Amino acid sequence: AAAELTWGLVLAAMRQIPQEVAALKTGVWQTGVWHTLRGKTLGIFGYGRIGTVVAGYGAAFGMNVLVWARQESLERARADGYAIASNKAQLFAECDVLSLHMRLVDATRAIVSAADLARMKPSALLVNTSRAPLIEPDALVEALRAGRPGMAAVDVFEQEPVRDPNHPLLTMSNV
Repeated sequence: AAAELTWGLVLAAMRQIPQEVAALKTGVWQTGVWHTLRGKTLGIFGYGRIGTVVAGYGAAFGMNVLVWARQESLERARADGYAIASNKAQLFAECDVLSLHMRLVDATRAIVSAADLARMKPSALLVNTSRAPLIEPDALVEALRAGRPGMAAVDVFEQEPVRDPNHPLLTMSNV
């Protein structure tokens, strides 16, 4: 179910479905140009059970899959035919869609830094359906405000449950 959730968020964000629905409800028909996935680069950060499935969906959509993970996971990704990033910085800089797939343990807490996010393209989408604390505290909101990455699709938050309708991630148009 987590892989399907990830892809639901990717498709909704890249096709701007929430924005199109909101526009349609006000009587505006087809407001924008959508982004295709074919030929884009999908980054998989963490190549376990879920990351493997998400990578497969990306390949099915015609995406180039680039993986960064622990050494044994990189060997599995290479055997599965996927490209391996030379380092974490390359993964963040080259991907059009970057999806996080790691367990939250001491070694992965804040593994995604503000500097990592700043390397992303202004047109890139960051997807996090794993755990919010994988990202350095407050770094995602600040990065989105700075325009790198250009979009985020998340179903996890630093403080849960989120009950404040003014939470930045709920009010930003690029989330």
